[in-house]
Amino acid sequence: MSIEHKKQLEQQLWNIANTLRGKMNADEFRDYILGFIFYKYLSERMHLFANEILEQDSMTYDEIDETTEEGQEYLEAIKEEALEQLGFFLKPDELFHKIAERGKAQTDNFILDDLSNILTNIEQSTMGSDSEEDFNKLFEDLDLTSTKLGRTEAAKNEVITKVLSHLDAIDFELQNTEADVLGDAYEYLIGQFASGAGKKAGEFYTPQQVSTILAKIVTTGKTKIKSAYDPTCGSGSLLLRLQKEAEVSNFYGQELNRTTYNLARMNMIMHGVHYKKFDIRQDDTLEHPQHLDLRFEAIVANPPFSAIWSANPLHMSDDRFSQYGKLAPSSKADFAFVQHMIHHLADNGTMAVVVPHGVLFRGGAEGHIRQYLIEDRNYLDAVVGLPANIFYGTSIPTCILVLKKCRENPEDVLFIDASQHFEKAKNQNYLRDTDIEKIVSTYRNRTEEEKYSHKASLSDIRANDYNLNIPRYVDTFEAESTIDINLIAAQLKSLEADIADTDKTIADFCKELNISTPF
Repeated sequence: MSIEHKKQLEQQLWNIANTLRGKMNADEFRDYILGFIFYKYLSERMHLFANEILEQDSMTYDEIDETTEEGQEYLEAIKEEALEQLGFFLKPDELFHKIAERGKAQTDNFILDDLSNILTNIEQSTMGSDSEEDFNKLFEDLDLTSTKLGRTEAAKNEVITKVLSHLDAIDFELQNTEADVLGDAYEYLIGQFASGAGKKAGEFYTPQQVSTILAKIVTTGKTKIKSAYDPTCGSGSLLLRLQKEAEVSNFYGQELNRTTYNLARMNMIMHGVHYKKFDIRQDDTLEHPQHLDLRFEAIVANPPFSAIWSANPLHMSDDRFSQYGKLAPSSKADFAFVQHMIHHLADNGTMAVVVPHGVLFRGGAEGHIRQYLIEDRNYLDAVVGLPANIFYGTSIPTCILVLKKCRENPEDVLFIDASQHFEKAKNQNYLRDTDIEKIVSTYRNRTEEEKYSHKASLSDIRANDYNLNIPRYVDTFEAESTIDINLIAAQLKSLEADIADTDKTIADFCKELNISTPF
């Protein structure tokens, strides 16, 4: 598919999404549109898969007669294969295009009840199989009984039918295995919803520019990653970005928000990640971690900035925190997330986490933890300062901490100040491809550049009392140009002479015209 065709698909999907814009807020119509696109994706995957199986019998999935004994035998055989290979199953009469066609019929076109049953059946088809957890309550946010769809059942049916009809007309081209076209379009929609979601956007989406930087940093020098982890995975976009940089065998993540957790699982499946290759859990990462015994080769995260957490003294016996001697303050969980991630980091792994600038210099318990990481463990590999106003929902400047347990360059820490390298947009700043490339190449080559990057020795950091504020290490001071006072005085005298000449000329004209002068 060409870039133009891909953009056309993205625009078509966004136009369909806007069908519901006037009926509910962005969060709500996001859940409906993304849910229906996901249902269509599952349907088309099922259709293609079944047709491949039936090809040797010279028939298609639509041609199976479900009322006959032979038809039921076919369905049982296909279901067994589908649950193993795809992780789910739909019958021929449950396929998206069948229900969309029924909705467009002149009579007997009420489809809401059947549609609700189909979505339930998709989840129930996985019961007792390996994919059960990955599909459990996946469609729970798609409430077809909501009055926000319409005041009457007929009105609800009409708007849902319209959405399904528009989606049915789009060819997702799933047979094109060379490109992840639909996955990219789905990601585009999530980004579009995030841009209009205000402060809530940070809960489920990291801008692709930042995701790209994190992904490129943690995959430096690697073409294959055994396991990748995001403890605050949101919609899963940050994890999935790793696939564009290296072959990832297994994905792991945890997300607190139930709706966003559902979105992450959908996103994984839509990007072609097999259900056996991802493990996304829903719970509070700091209070109830779900993957404690696992270590990961690549860890990326954009945790909520300065979140509140319990800081319960009982955590001092938790292996994630016990060695530090102090817990992150209850009002700022930033370092608690960092400690959690370090616990999960494999010896050959790299982690990159987005944090607010306060993490670099705040004192108290945070200063103590920062010193331990640098002085006692020497895990800190780099600090990258990002421009302000590049995240949805907040305008504050942020930075990226890169940490490794086994560093190739243990004698220094690389500081990069990329805060002034960006493009201004209408409501937000964004990093250009050249800005991203400059950050990544500087990190990978550990290049020093005046007013941009510097390798600070551990003794330098120690002398600064472990304060990591970037201006202490990267001098971006621009000297004011020297002003020649004598020259300015001469210029003023020249101007005064010019003004006197002009006044005399005006006075002469006024005298000739026999009118009073204006001065």
